[in-house]
Amino acid sequence: MKNIKLLLIAGFISQLSFGQKALSAKDAVFQALANNYQIQIAHLQVDVAEKSNSWAGAGLFPTVQLAVGFSNGIQDNRNNPFTFTPGIIVSHTLNPNLNLNWNIFSGFLVRISKERLGILEEQSKGNALLLIENTTQDVIEAYYSAQLQRQRMLLFKDVMAISSKRKRLYELKEKYAASSGLEMLQFKNQYLTDSTNFLLQDISYKNSVRNLFILMNGADSSINVGNIVLTDSLNFEFPLLNMEEIITKMLASNQNLKNQYLSLELQKKQTELQKSFLYPTLSLSAGVTPNYSWLSDMKNPNFNARTEVIQYFGNLNVRYTLFDNWNNQRNIQVSRIQEEIANLNVSSLEQTLRASITNLLEVYNLRSDLLSISEENLEYATKAWTLAQKRFENGTISSIDLSTFQSNYQNTLIQHYQNHYNKLETYLEIFRMTGNLGLEFMR
Repeated sequence: MKNIKLLLIAGFISQLSFGQKALSAKDAVFQALANNYQIQIAHLQVDVAEKSNSWAGAGLFPTVQLAVGFSNGIQDNRNNPFTFTPGIIVSHTLNPNLNLNWNIFSGFLVRISKERLGILEEQSKGNALLLIENTTQDVIEAYYSAQLQRQRMLLFKDVMAISSKRKRLYELKEKYAASSGLEMLQFKNQYLTDSTNFLLQDISYKNSVRNLFILMNGADSSINVGNIVLTDSLNFEFPLLNMEEIITKMLASNQNLKNQYLSLELQKKQTELQKSFLYPTLSLSAGVTPNYSWLSDMKNPNFNARTEVIQYFGNLNVRYTLFDNWNNQRNIQVSRIQEEIANLNVSSLEQTLRASITNLLEVYNLRSDLLSISEENLEYATKAWTLAQKRFENGTISSIDLSTFQSNYQNTLIQHYQNHYNKLETYLEIFRMTGNLGLEFMR
């Protein structure tokens, strides 16, 4: 018996004897997270957001541009009496251009944009973590669902082995006239029923393992699921849950709620962004533009000329919008309304989460009680089944009575396994809502 957190971080055993392969819950989750395409996309989106979140991306620094032009031309001035350069003139002109543009002040737009990029980065990380949480929960539930089906399969296998042994025994007794034909028919019927139950349950178990491998993504389709050994048992102890502590953790760490808070902060920045357009803007443009020209006459090799002009400039520009049909004011009002909507969404989600976690805790406590009852019931059913077999061997109860005890033991054990899984399923949902499930598997 051990805590679920210790259970989830158990080590991976690569291979067992007879070609069997061991699989723990943690390894199943890690393989699913590594191969999930949506999570891979989310990680790439986080990389994009991280690279975008910079002062350069917010527009703090100036831009510098270099342009170079080189032009060539031929001008025929032989019939132009007003020119100082008669003849056929060949010209080559080089025009490099170096410009600097800088928004010195734009109504706090740069600061607001940088803060907004930071929120977008956190939002991308939150979306990725939410995907990790959901995938982790699905894989763990599928893993223990397969373990539940495996335990039921082993139960039917044991019961079938007992029925087979008893059938062979009574075949020998009937051969020597030591038993009635009715009992023989009863045990043959019981054996066939138990064999059918085992075969059907074996199919259910293998299908549950296949479903687990589908969630794990990229698992070898040729693998024999019958050789997979699930190493983590359904039998473990759960920690005690305190309602006030759980609700506090949920409100502080629930990923859906954190994402909603980020959406609210993003909308607040959008309102500030709209307000920034009410301020004047100040920009600086500066640069240097040289001009180099070379002239020659195609008919006169003695005519060659070169010109050089360099122009420097530096300009300050102030822009202020006096009237824009009240568009800025309307945009601010709309953004404030959207901010109020985002705030209401946060309050609504908090209320929904409080109600959900309260209901889950009640269900968890109920399923804990059911598990305790089934443990005690299983103890009595096991003792009754053992005692019934002894009494049947002594001839004090009939085969029909024995079948009744067997069915009671079998149903009690199946329900006990189901109660284990139900409690685990509720605990995982509570654990996810407190924002801790995804963090268990973050590297």
